[in-house]
Amino acid sequence: MTEVDFSQISAYQRYKLMASLIVPRPIALVTTLSSQGVVNAAPFSMFNMLGEDPPVVMLSINRLQDGRLKDTAANILSQREFVVHMSDEALAAQMHACGESFPASVSELDAVGLHATPSHSVRPPRITEAPVAFECVLHETLETASRYVFIGRVLWLSARDGLIDTEAWRVRLQEYHPVGRFGASFYTRCRDRFAIGDTTTSNPIDTL
Repeated sequence: MTEVDFSQISAYQRYKLMASLIVPRPIALVTTLSSQGVVNAAPFSMFNMLGEDPPVVMLSINRLQDGRLKDTAANILSQREFVVHMSDEALAAQMHACGESFPASVSELDAVGLHATPSHSVRPPRITEAPVAFECVLHETLETASRYVFIGRVLWLSARDGLIDTEAWRVRLQEYHPVGRFGASFYTRCRDRFAIGDTTTSNPIDTL
């Protein structure tokens, strides 16, 4: 076994190891609104669901090298609202392009050719092309020396037509093709799937 004492390596070395081993990670393409009314969009893979009662998600955003906040973090702290979009194969290239550095006065949606539509319960808009959007308000904030960790409480879900069966409350997984982060600049698809056990009798709340 390769043994690594995390207290003896740098933060960057810890990041490289953790970010390449804890994979694949879902990607949140997050829209926020600045105090000047500019719509910001940025992808983050340090993201996941935390629970359903209340429905909460986690978003971890690092500080820039000079200690400044990224636009998404600054906007969430200021406006206390954001929208998390899941990225699928059709959206992958534009999602990645939203990670480029743009001036705060420039909307990434305009720069990469995506379109906004009004949200139902928060001020930041949803992305029309995204298969799934979770409208969130800020529930709790954790702060470390290098990051802000935002806990968002989901108020509203919007999904592409045909993706959700609202009678059985199941997602039509054969119609859903999200992409995940796989370390460094690599992404992964979710088309190679397999089942273990009898999935027809599983409690949908407890399924992976």
